[in-house]
Amino acid sequence: MLGAFGAHGLKAILAPAALSTFEIGVRYQMYHGLAIVALPALSAYVSPKWLNAVAALYVIGCALFSGSLYLLAITGNGLFGPITPLGGLCFIIGWIALAFAVLNGKTRREKSND
Repeated sequence: MLGAFGAHGLKAILAPAALSTFEIGVRYQMYHGLAIVALPALSAYVSPKWLNAVAALYVIGCALFSGSLYLLAITGNGLFGPITPLGGLCFIIGWIALAFAVLNGKTRREKSND
């Protein structure tokens, strides 16, 4: 919905560079939203604690990364720019945590409780 809003509702209002910034926020939010939806598919292999932590990192990343890009694009206020890398860092930590969790799998105790 945000993508459609940006493409149709903001196209006449925002400068092309600001619209591009808005679209980057939408793209990264979409990627990580899809990743969050896919996380339960790994529940047979990865501890729920890890999956919950990864999901939380993705949600925080979306709020900080995409949210700051939306605000930067709409308001033009450069004060939102320094927030964006914090969201990107959450995304990176989330992907590293997911890779670590998948490589380590569930513990024997967790597997026996399933």
